Amino acid sequence: MRVSSFSPVVLALLASVVRAEGDEPAAPSDVLTLTTSSFESSVNPESLILVEFYAPWCGHCKALAPHYEEAATTLKDKNIKLAKVDCVEEGELCQSHGVQGYPTLKVFRNGTPTDYTGPRKADGIVSYMTKQSLPAVSEVKDNHAEFIKADKLVVVAYLASTTDAPAAEFSALAEKHRDDFLFGVVTDKDVAAAAAVNPPALVVYRSFDEPTTEYPLPVSDLKVAEVEDWLKDLAIPIIDEVSGENYGTYANSPKPLAYLFVDPTQEDRQSLIDTIKPIAKKFKSKLNFVWIDAIKFGEHAKALNIPDVKWPAFVIQSMEDQMKYPLDQALGTAEAVVSDWVERFIGGSLQPSLKSEPIPETQDESVYTVVGKEFEKVVFDESKDVFIELYATWCGHCKRLAPIWSQLGDKYAHAKDKVVIAKMEATENDLPPSVPFRVSGFPTIKFKPAGSKDFIDYEGDRSLESLVEFVEANVKNTIPPAPKVETPAEDAQVPLEAEKVVPAAEETHDEL
Repeated sequence: MRVSSFSPVVLALLASVVRAEGDEPAAPSDVLTLTTSSFESSVNPESLILVEFYAPWCGHCKALAPHYEEAATTLKDKNIKLAKVDCVEEGELCQSHGVQGYPTLKVFRNGTPTDYTGPRKADGIVSYMTKQSLPAVSEVKDNHAEFIKADKLVVVAYLASTTDAPAAEFSALAEKHRDDFLFGVVTDKDVAAAAAVNPPALVVYRSFDEPTTEYPLPVSDLKVAEVEDWLKDLAIPIIDEVSGENYGTYANSPKPLAYLFVDPTQEDRQSLIDTIKPIAKKFKSKLNFVWIDAIKFGEHAKALNIPDVKWPAFVIQSMEDQMKYPLDQALGTAEAVVSDWVERFIGGSLQPSLKSEPIPETQDESVYTVVGKEFEKVVFDESKDVFIELYATWCGHCKRLAPIWSQLGDKYAHAKDKVVIAKMEATENDLPPSVPFRVSGFPTIKFKPAGSKDFIDYEGDRSLESLVEFVEANVKNTIPPAPKVETPAEDAQVPLEAEKVVPAAEETHDEL
């Protein structure tokens, strides 16, 4: 989820705006409201408490609010507290905790904070904080039936004792993934027998797909890395709805991701999903399958090179190189059609769809405008040094960099046969498969030296001086001096003010 950044300069103004709205008195809440004076006395004694740092005007905070309230009410029975801090009213407190955007959630244990990395929906918050409240491995006895249903995926080791192999390896696995899964250990023979399990064994219980799955390899020789891969695969359903809440699970998987875009208002939505499910089950070892709300995430469909606003639609994306393989929408999404497309993808016979704007008829500016169709021709020209900015039109950092990048182009305009200052709108143009990197944030700035196809990352600040220094340090060609031009003092170019210099942190954007 993206967050709303803030500036301390405008906090006072925002506070007056919020107060002016005249909100009605708040309803009774199970979420504690903390201030500078009450923060330490409320947080430090708690062995576990979740704190949200928010701003009343923040849209993401407003969306989170009902889920946060619901989670607080549910977790109250488990003696886990949720609290919030209004950063408009308590700006210094929020800054002292390193808050740079809204909402920021932190888990505190006796006053020591760690970042909250869980979901933003009520059930996800409850699940995450419940895991945080438990030891990495819980001993399971009479509560076996309840424990194996306590989360979407529960991992239970059935062992002779807590010291027998592979207890140490299992504990290490649980400690590493305590935020992801719920782990338990059974050493009682009667409990194991009632569960129809012969120790030693490792069993996963799920609330979806096959409810019970036993680890297929010898548990006595358990290897953490192998079990990790097994669990990650089991954590992904045969087919599920993808949204901002779970997209990271798929993005972090090495498997390609197959999307079925459907209009959720269509009466046959479920039958469309059911049509894909046998294919998803057949090829689960090769691809992950999801269905997605085509109305809510229509822009993501465009990003995946689906040309028409026509649903359903099917597309496969390689998560490693970001190549996209949309199924021709005229063919429909019948089971046989989709199955054939998947088999051809796995067999390597499909060609990726590469989006490109038209090649410009002229290049009148000092900065060369690159499009997808001619990326290789321009950027891989071994006779030239190429410095390219990959940007997005909507990106604020890119907008601030634009005049500086133009100045950089002007500086080397006399030597275009030696060094090319270039730019490409990366949301409208795909990088070809031959490019050894993908764009994950904007702006992405790369330098390709003459005589090479390797790229050097630019990680300095975005001032003209720093950019010029970087070019001079990395060019392979000899750049001739610029011709001298007599310029009246009153017409001389004025350097950009300091506030135009932007830190090098990337601005990320994800349609999901």
